[in-house]
Amino acid sequence: MIENPRNLAPFNRRRARFRCWLILFITSLFFQGYALADSEVSRIPILDAPPGTVGLGVGVRLETTPYKEDESSSGIGDDINQDWVPMYLYEGKYLFAHGTSVGVHMYRNDFFSADALARYRFDQLDPQTSDFYEGMEKREQTVDAGFSFSFKGAFGSVKFEWVTDTLNKHNGEEVDVTYRYRLDEGRWIYSPFFSVIYQDGQLSNYYFGVSEAEARPGRPAYEPGSGAFARIGLNTSYQLTRRWLLYANIAFEGMDTGQRESPLVEEDYLAAVFMGASYLFGDIYVADVADLKRKKEWSWRINYGYNAKEIFNHTIRGDLRPDNEIDTEVLGFTFGKLVTGGPRIDVYGRLALFRRLEEPFQDDFWDYVAYVMVMGKGYKPWSDQLAFRWGVGYGVSYAEEAPAAEKIEQAEKGRDTSRFLNYLEMQVDFPVDNLVKTKSLRNCFVGMTVAHRSGLFGSSDLFNNVSGGSNAITGHLECLR
Repeated sequence: MIENPRNLAPFNRRRARFRCWLILFITSLFFQGYALADSEVSRIPILDAPPGTVGLGVGVRLETTPYKEDESSSGIGDDINQDWVPMYLYEGKYLFAHGTSVGVHMYRNDFFSADALARYRFDQLDPQTSDFYEGMEKREQTVDAGFSFSFKGAFGSVKFEWVTDTLNKHNGEEVDVTYRYRLDEGRWIYSPFFSVIYQDGQLSNYYFGVSEAEARPGRPAYEPGSGAFARIGLNTSYQLTRRWLLYANIAFEGMDTGQRESPLVEEDYLAAVFMGASYLFGDIYVADVADLKRKKEWSWRINYGYNAKEIFNHTIRGDLRPDNEIDTEVLGFTFGKLVTGGPRIDVYGRLALFRRLEEPFQDDFWDYVAYVMVMGKGYKPWSDQLAFRWGVGYGVSYAEEAPAAEKIEQAEKGRDTSRFLNYLEMQVDFPVDNLVKTKSLRNCFVGMTVAHRSGLFGSSDLFNNVSGGSNAITGHLECLR
């Protein structure tokens, strides 16, 4: 007896999904390639989330390099590099953060959008990875910025993107035209795409050229000039729960002829794989709270403190001694908006501005922080009266200068610093009402905050592969409004 095809449909769909993920996984083991900038392969599905959505996640890029004899210290095998990418996600009415790209929605409707954006370019070449590159200048990662214009319809979507260097590394430009089609099937989203990328001569020469001063026997001077190449790929995502989102993306591309003939290059074709997971906390514009009166709740906080002597895990366990050798201070203001809340847990999106007071070690400077704060609450026995709060925050910090504590510590270990680092915060405080009954300080809290800057154990290119960081211990006053 032949089974009815209708009865086999659910099974066939499950089998097709399993095959898709299996192919992605196997391909990631054998065809990892190097990702050019923040390309479509690292596109995160939060782009389709409601305005105001806040999320955190982590992804992994597995890549081989197009360069000859590149033996990066971050590798997991011959010519295979691994890079962990923290994902800080926000999709707002006007602002957005999509992992390694941020920007402003200048205009958008159901059919057209225009954005100004900045994105991280992961391309790099470190001469210290091999004797073959002795005498060459380092090719560094950078931040590109520009504009993106997208058109959507029943046919799919077409995106035109132009970016240029902002940190005076390659000083070039790139144009990306991408066609994408989206398929929704229950909790699954499949999104194949095709891109044509143009890179001007300055960008191409920076990463693939050899100057006259760098020329050696076996490594002649070379200028590839401008180039164009095509990329094809598939992005997939799975809505595991209401909050958890999984994704696995893959792309293949052929290198431009001029770049492929560079004496630095040994690959003709490349592939890129990006896999990760994100947790979506909710929508700050329609707060998911038990008490709907709180949906417009926001907070402000001021804090002041000093550089801590001990490492982070010792500090949060109670060793609050100041570092008398690197005696610096920090003054800060923080603005927060309620994302989701309830009787035991609140979640806030926060922006902080810290003034790092570092004289005589160096001039004072600003430190800009964006993060998500999960705030727990404790109550007095047999009552609904709040006794204390505790919180853990996670996000990013960009300082105008690396703090003196980080510079000194990293120099002692022979390591680099980074102005852009991971940010972790722990906070505990108590209602002022428990101490003083005053209307002006209603819904205000006094307590202590530990602010921590660091890399991801030297495993993230985004943070310049920094291992280590600095800690500040501060007292604070925070009020809800």
